[in-house]
Amino acid sequence: MTDIIPLAEEHYGDWLKLYQGYAAHYQVELTDDGVAATWRWLMDPAHPCTGVVASVDGKLVGLAHVRAMPSPLRGAEVGFLDDLFVDPSSRGGGVGADLLDHLNRMAEDKGWPVIRWITRDNNYRARTLYDRKAVRSDWITYEMKTGEM
Repeated sequence: MTDIIPLAEEHYGDWLKLYQGYAAHYQVELTDDGVAATWRWLMDPAHPCTGVVASVDGKLVGLAHVRAMPSPLRGAEVGFLDDLFVDPSSRGGGVGADLLDHLNRMAEDKGWPVIRWITRDNNYRARTLYDRKAVRSDWITYEMKTGEM
């Protein structure tokens, strides 16, 4: 059985291993300063970014980082899922679905009408889950790096 629990100080070591796995999956090099800032945000109840972890038999096997995001056209906040990761050894057992179900209930409690997220086009395994739990939008994501124009 998967337990989804709020991220807490005592989870740091296990969270860091999962977060490093997430970064490796997306081929992103983490820095000590970036990890420290992210952890500070997640531990600060006043910061919009919050986290939950998935625990199976007392072992952390997944994480999710989510935050409120203003939606001006709605005149309301929506949820934005920044990060979702399940340890490869625990995939296929419903952990990712359990995390998304928990986030859905969290969104209801917070009054968010939707939760949005992005993923890489080639993230086929995760997209199979996302296609079961959500509707793929027709929005295209752009990034503009500052100072490069």
